Amino acid sequence: MKSPSLTPDLLRRMDAYWRAANYLAVGQLYLRSNPLLKRPLTLADVKPMLLGHWGTTPGQNFIYVHLNRIIRQHDLDMIYVSGPGHGGPAVVGNTYLEGSYSEIYPEISQDEAGLQKLFLQFSFPGGISSHASPECPGSIHEGGELGYSLSHAFGAVFDNPELVVACVVGDGEAETGPLATAWHSNKFLDPATDGAVLPILHLNGYKIANPTVLARISHEELEQLLRGYGWSPFFVEGNEPAAMHEAMASALDQAVEQIKAIRREAREHGRRERPRWPMIVLRSPKGWTGPQVVDGLPVEGTFRAHQIPIAVSASTPVEHLRQLEAWLKSYRPEELFDAAGRLLPELAALAPVGPRRMGANPHANGGSLLRELRVPDFRDYACTVAEPGVRGIGDTRVLAPFLRDVTALNQSQRNFRVFGPDETISNGLEAVFDVTDRQWNAGTQATDQHLAATGRVLEMLSEHQCEGWLEGYLLTGRHGLFNCYEAFIHIIDSMFNQHAKWLKVTASLPWRRKIASLNYLLASHVWRQDHNGFSHQDPGFIDHVVNKKAGVVRVYLPPDANCLLSVMDHCLRSLHYVNVVIAGKHPAPQWLTMEQAVRHCSEGIGIWSWASNDQEVDAPDLVMACCGDVPTLETLAAVSILREHLPELKIRVVNVVDLMRLQPRAEHPHGLDDTDFDALFTRDRPVIFAFHAYPYLIHRLTYRRTNHDNIHVRGYREEGTVTTPFDMTVLNELDRFHLVISAIDRLPQTGNQGTYLKQQLRDKLVEHRQYINRHGQDLPEVRNWTWQGSIRDRKPS
Repeated sequence: MKSPSLTPDLLRRMDAYWRAANYLAVGQLYLRSNPLLKRPLTLADVKPMLLGHWGTTPGQNFIYVHLNRIIRQHDLDMIYVSGPGHGGPAVVGNTYLEGSYSEIYPEISQDEAGLQKLFLQFSFPGGISSHASPECPGSIHEGGELGYSLSHAFGAVFDNPELVVACVVGDGEAETGPLATAWHSNKFLDPATDGAVLPILHLNGYKIANPTVLARISHEELEQLLRGYGWSPFFVEGNEPAAMHEAMASALDQAVEQIKAIRREAREHGRRERPRWPMIVLRSPKGWTGPQVVDGLPVEGTFRAHQIPIAVSASTPVEHLRQLEAWLKSYRPEELFDAAGRLLPELAALAPVGPRRMGANPHANGGSLLRELRVPDFRDYACTVAEPGVRGIGDTRVLAPFLRDVTALNQSQRNFRVFGPDETISNGLEAVFDVTDRQWNAGTQATDQHLAATGRVLEMLSEHQCEGWLEGYLLTGRHGLFNCYEAFIHIIDSMFNQHAKWLKVTASLPWRRKIASLNYLLASHVWRQDHNGFSHQDPGFIDHVVNKKAGVVRVYLPPDANCLLSVMDHCLRSLHYVNVVIAGKHPAPQWLTMEQAVRHCSEGIGIWSWASNDQEVDAPDLVMACCGDVPTLETLAAVSILREHLPELKIRVVNVVDLMRLQPRAEHPHGLDDTDFDALFTRDRPVIFAFHAYPYLIHRLTYRRTNHDNIHVRGYREEGTVTTPFDMTVLNELDRFHLVISAIDRLPQTGNQGTYLKQQLRDKLVEHRQYINRHGQDLPEVRNWTWQGSIRDRKPS
């Protein structure tokens, strides 16, 4: 179909603009000098190492020039997400042509000198990568790893009612699990309050060396698949430029009209049922407009077009250099740029202006739109702790009313959401549903709960989608929280990697504004899997997180509800970090008053003097350290046993909330200097450290410390099954009895008393095993244990 918007003159100029973008792309891949071919191309003009990808680029350039037209025609607020891997030449070249690139990087000027710098920096030492990297204006999605473009796009449009995200999905990327699932995001979009995503599935037929699945199924099957996902696809197919321009313009005209109609129906007429959103399928040759044949082998339209189609170096045939020159000249640069290297005014006029340019849209630099989150005073939600060890309802259940009111306070701003894979209630946060629903735009039944077309909670049983939605939401200037089971947050390990790297790079770009932190609340943790068993036991996400740059990551393990409130308040207010918070949801002892909790969390680590008895000596005999809620409980229970049976021992209890405090300050900004670390843990006394996760991590964080050889860590050891809560600690030797035995082993001065106490505790472990096997629950003395050591002259029980 022909588009009435596409006049012959406009078609001519758009085709020329596309040729200019393609020329810039080839220049970025190959050239380091002679950017306008004012003299014959020589080997010295070509980079010594040719790195980058051509195959996806001409199709993306084609899409970009057509998006520019509809932005101008309809005054659209639009950003561009480049899903195919290594789409850097397209997004860099197009932002350069529209002027947004040179505004941020004035040295890459819009003239011949700037063109040379643009070409030289691409995939060159000290330059830019071949992805849509953070350095590229207009980018919120690097595409270094495939699969997340569509979920990022949807995250960007939630609560952004005027925004349209044009999301180019590569057909190789479409084979990934996250992308295949992301098509269902349309069941969560509210056309009345959210923006729109326009997916453009780019079928160019090949991955690196293989055909793609969606390009090799029939037209009928592909259309049925996409319609089955709930989309209304428009197909643009072919390789003849003029006809393809006409078809693409027509498809975009219809898609934009459909988006406008859907918005009108929802916003003016109150239509709430889920619409069938438009999308485009662009089938074009891989490496379109590039070399047809190289060394007798077909290139355009084959996998050989994926990366560098023509090898050019001192060791390749001279014909390759001439073929490269012919390829560059096929775009007729003399018709595109003036003698000074500037894009001709009649072509430059095709780009949108100001913030309507996709490279200058403020949504793609979300920190510039960030509004401060409204947060109530977390102290108002405190547990009353008359004395250490009072019973609590579950730490996350105390946190939930705080999150409920954060949600309510930001309803009008529509800039805070809770994300999770069907676990918000399971993780103890059900109070949030007092003020909001789950956003859901599929079918409902009378027995459903908390489902509505608009809501502040987004749940889908895909950690990938929750992570991608939240990242897109944060990257476009909003705030959020991801709650998840601890064991299964590993599903998004690699997505976390990519986001942490994005934060690291953007922190060094002065034009990129800081965004809200990515906050994880991990509940249903390793130590309370009473019925789920071994499959639900894995605290290793912490190990993965601490590999990232110290300026980006933070890990908190609050020991009780008041500490959790203090930590979460800090995390929600913070910017440009990844914060990992691990907390329990089951009833558990509460240790600190709110005033104490605030001090303790502010310091991140400290001596619990009320649990210690070494105040009147120069150094304790033993340091009992703990990090995490269950390790804290078992440590204090162990201390109570030691103080009852070995009252002459001087014991110091150290609790860690901020895990990064264990590292030296030179390695992490939260780290303790050696003097302060030694003051807490001593220089030569045994330290029994009960840790929430794998023991090795504590050794890794403290290996440079003076007293490292005396630090003995107990943590998760890959043991566990369907069992009682206390037995989980016994199986991993984190329980109070094993902790006391470990201490005695390192305290020869306990002598005969210590020997007899060890025997009693071994007997108690046998009794424990027999009891749970007979009764199916823990010993009464474990279930009913309370701390009795807050009064120093009272013997602990």
